Amino acid sequence: MSLHPRPEIADLKTCPHGGPDYSELERLGFKPEDVLDFSVSANPFGPPPGIKEALSSAVIDRYPDADSAELKRTIAKSFSMTPENIIVGSGSMELIRLIALAYLGRDDTVLIIEPTFGEYEVACHIVGSKILKHRTQEEEGFKLNVDETIDLVGCHRPKIVFLCNPNNPTGQYLAEQEIEKILSAGEDTLLALDEAYISFAENPWRSLNLVKENNIIILRSMTKDYALAGLRLGYGIACPEIIATLRKVCPPWNVNAVAQRAGVLALGDSAYLKQCQKGVREAREFLKRELAQLGLPPMSSQAHFFLVKVGDAKQFRQALLKYGIMVRDCTSFGLPEYIRIAPRSLPECQKLINAIRAVRK
Repeated sequence: MSLHPRPEIADLKTCPHGGPDYSELERLGFKPEDVLDFSVSANPFGPPPGIKEALSSAVIDRYPDADSAELKRTIAKSFSMTPENIIVGSGSMELIRLIALAYLGRDDTVLIIEPTFGEYEVACHIVGSKILKHRTQEEEGFKLNVDETIDLVGCHRPKIVFLCNPNNPTGQYLAEQEIEKILSAGEDTLLALDEAYISFAENPWRSLNLVKENNIIILRSMTKDYALAGLRLGYGIACPEIIATLRKVCPPWNVNAVAQRAGVLALGDSAYLKQCQKGVREAREFLKRELAQLGLPPMSSQAHFFLVKVGDAKQFRQALLKYGIMVRDCTSFGLPEYIRIAPRSLPECQKLINAIRAVRK
C-alpha cells in the first residue's frame, strides 16, 4: 500500500490501561459484571443515587450544547470561579490531547516524570514533540525530587511539564509549596497538573489558588469522583487565555448530552461524594492491614490506591483473574514486579484478600 501515515503515527504505541479487556473476559468465560475490578482507581460505589433514572430526561434527538454551558456554570460555581476558567472534555484524556495539539510543535520539549500515566507520552508523540523523561526511584519510595525537577526545567526549558498529583500509579502527592516551586521555575512553561485522583487524596490542598494568571491548567476527572466511566467526563481549570486557546482546537459537541446532564446532577449531590470518601478510606485501611499480614505490604501512598510488590505482576494478575478478581499489572509503567490496587466495598475487599490467599498457596 502506497499510503502511509506520518512517521510519528506509524511508530505510535498505544498505552495500556486498567479496566476490563472485554475480549479477554470472554475467552475466560466471564461477563464484565461478574468480575470485581480493583484495577481502576475510581469511585467504587457507583454514581449518585437516582442519577441513572434522571438521565432519561437528557435530550438525545438533537445536538448537545457545544459549549457545555450549564455544566461549566455548575463547575465554576462549585469552585467560586467563572465559566471562562473551565473547559469540559470527554474525559480528562481528551483534554490532555488538546493541550498537546494546542501548544506543542516538533521542536518543542516536554518533561514527563515517570512512572506515570502513559497518555501524556502518547499525546506528545502524536504531535511529534521531543520528550524528556525523568524517573523517580523505587529505593526513594518513588518520591519526586523537586530540586532535580527545577534544574531540568531551567536547563531544558520545556514547553509543557506534565505532573500527575497524586501520581498514578505511585500515589505520591506533592505539597503546595513544591508545586509552586516547579511552576515558578519556567516562565514560558505550561504546567499541566493532572488531579484526576484529588478527591481521594490525603489532606488535599486547594490548587485552584494557583490558576489566576499563571501558566497552569488543572485537570479533573468526574469519571473518578462520580463513577461515570461509561459516559467519559472531565474538565480543565485555567486562566481564560489558556481555556480560549484550547477551545480553538476542541471538536464541536465533544461532550454528549447524557454526560453533560449526568455532570450537572452529580455536582448537585455534594453529600454523596463525602459519603463515598469515607467508605473508600475504610476499605483502603482494611486492605493495607490484610495485605501486610499476608507479607505483601503496600508502598506508601497518599492516594486511595497503592502499589504492591508481588514478583511477577503479569502472572499474579492472571492468577487472580481466574477467581474473577482484576488488579492492575504495572509492567506498562516500567514496574513489572508491581500491581496497583484500588479499594472497593469492604465485602469485595475481603473477596480480594481471600483470592490472594488462594493464589499464594
